[in-house]
Amino acid sequence: MPHAAVELADGVNVNRTPALNQYGISASQLVRYQYDNSGAPMVQKMGGWARFVQGQTPAPARALWGWEDTNAQTHLAFGTSAYSGRTMLGVITNGVTQDITPTTTTTNASNVQFATTAGSPLVTVTDTTTQGVTSFDTVYLRTHVLIGGLNLFGLYPCRQVDQTHYQIMALDVLGNPLNAATTAPPPAAALATFDTSSGSALVTVHMANHGYVPGSTYSVLMPTQADGVTISGNYLVQQTPDINTFTILAQQVATSTVSGVPINGGNFNLLYSIGSGTMPPGAGFGDGGFGEGGFGTGVAPVVPASGPPINAHDWTLDNFGEALVGVPVGGTAPQFAPVYMWDPLSGVSQANIIPQAPPVNDGCFVAMPQRQIVCWGSTDTGIQDPLMVRWCDVNNPNVWVGTPTNQAGKFRLPRGSKIVGGIQGPQQALLWTDLAIWSMQYIGPPGVWGFNQIGTGCGLIGRKAAASANGVVYWMGPTQFFSLTAEGVQPLACPVWDVAFQDVDPNELMKIRVAVNSRFNEIMWFIPTLQSGGEISTYLKFNYALGWWDYGLMARSAWIDQSVLGAPIGADPDSRLIFQHEISNNADGVPMQTSFSSGYFTLAEGDQMIFLDEVWPDARYGEYNQPQNCTLQIQFNVADFPEQPPRVYGPYNCTQASTWFNTRARGRLFSFDLMSNDPDSFWRLGRFRYRAQPAGRYG
Repeated sequence: MPHAAVELADGVNVNRTPALNQYGISASQLVRYQYDNSGAPMVQKMGGWARFVQGQTPAPARALWGWEDTNAQTHLAFGTSAYSGRTMLGVITNGVTQDITPTTTTTNASNVQFATTAGSPLVTVTDTTTQGVTSFDTVYLRTHVLIGGLNLFGLYPCRQVDQTHYQIMALDVLGNPLNAATTAPPPAAALATFDTSSGSALVTVHMANHGYVPGSTYSVLMPTQADGVTISGNYLVQQTPDINTFTILAQQVATSTVSGVPINGGNFNLLYSIGSGTMPPGAGFGDGGFGEGGFGTGVAPVVPASGPPINAHDWTLDNFGEALVGVPVGGTAPQFAPVYMWDPLSGVSQANIIPQAPPVNDGCFVAMPQRQIVCWGSTDTGIQDPLMVRWCDVNNPNVWVGTPTNQAGKFRLPRGSKIVGGIQGPQQALLWTDLAIWSMQYIGPPGVWGFNQIGTGCGLIGRKAAASANGVVYWMGPTQFFSLTAEGVQPLACPVWDVAFQDVDPNELMKIRVAVNSRFNEIMWFIPTLQSGGEISTYLKFNYALGWWDYGLMARSAWIDQSVLGAPIGADPDSRLIFQHEISNNADGVPMQTSFSSGYFTLAEGDQMIFLDEVWPDARYGEYNQPQNCTLQIQFNVADFPEQPPRVYGPYNCTQASTWFNTRARGRLFSFDLMSNDPDSFWRLGRFRYRAQPAGRYG
């Protein structure tokens, strides 16, 4: 009887039918490919994982970031999705987790008081609803406040006065102090009001000293109803009859004529970002009124304000030098997703908002060659612009308004409906819309950054579906995979396309995570599937050195490649544990269930029945110079037609001591499954041989 070898084809292919995928692999689980200079694929067990830290995260971690501070101390930050109405931003240092989640509180009331002094930019705020505002807090005025000739709107750092009073500084569009025109004691502050006319979409806005001109943008963050008209979002100013009134066009036609409708029902809306610091608030001689507090101690001590932690669906994280920066996506309030910063050497107990940064964003990264925070899906009006890109000054996260003396700025991509994601690539920063990819190259002042569309029809499927590996950028698009090389954008042939795009949950695309494992020249995409109820359950893996794919079941909702923390780290959304990969042959102390299944193979295109009676296994049953103690199970599946339920032979246990086993199987189509489930084991498949002969013509 003649002998033959099983010559496996390159990579896993699920697009082919099992009969078409002859000698190929049709299904896999926790395997990878190893290079062989003969070109033959060598399949082996994938590396295992162990807990990076013992405790669970309170909800699935959606972002991870590892970095080292200037004291050579390493940290791992994680950001979770919301649970019980909140999210968590945490940092793990030396196995200890610190909760640095930002907190907020909101005042929505008519009795907030403001006061100005002529010639001074300081505005004193009296808020009895939210008491204990300190100099570490930031207030976001989401309704325009009109007081002393000033128009206050946006984010302002706070300066503590006492338990119920604090001050903010009025600023012009360039961030310079803006003095009040008049002294206005409480309760002189006013809100904008709206007039509508029946049958017309034209709305008259009453706002003292508004400063608008025709074509300016007026933003309304707090939706207001005015007899059939909902006023919310950005509006172009149509006319400016005088310095106290202007007109806008609403989206609806008013059903009646009304006047004096106050924005937000007449309530001031103030969103406080609660900060923390190491210096005791109120310290310093002469700080506060004369005689306030003990001699030389400044103002009377106050109980700092408190509020609930923010909630978010996702995070984007990076480090700005030794400080962690991040943006929560889907944050605590509509149109509020600011940039937060936390310095591990500052002693600060929670991440603090950067008040000069845009108040709403869809993500951020730190760009090179100059160190600048770049935000996308940003704003310059308070209303999110899905195509807006903004960046801070070089090495200065506190300057975001561009002037001739700094390198802060903004740019709006001219095409697409929204920016989906962005990364710092190997030679340039990259931004993806839903339709295309854009390069963002540093050109220096005055433009600072140059933007060019470098590919179309190659948008990004989800916020975190793109990564750079070995100088090449890879990403998952809505219907295929792509790479960006020196030759430009190239589509990637994907033999696991059916798994990638036919089972992905279309409502959870933003959960897709890319994962680079540079130790093994691999890049993975973890996808949420319809079968798993919209949570991540499946990985697709591409070996970019060999060009081969495989896939399997494993859930990771966040990932970082090898870093200052060592081997790659991933977060499991089901167990809410964080694991370090490639440091074990087990799955967190439990044996790994590894396997693959071949396609069918035949003799003489199926004209002949085959009698298979002897198989020689060939494998490595352990790591180099380690005990060869792995046990492989091999099962043969025999059928006469591709869709026929197969007859199963085995499984047969194979060890290093095994020489051959007898199947005595007869049929037209043969496939085999290879499995292992023993602890602390490793295997790599060699070349199996079998003895077979024709056993008569079929039929």
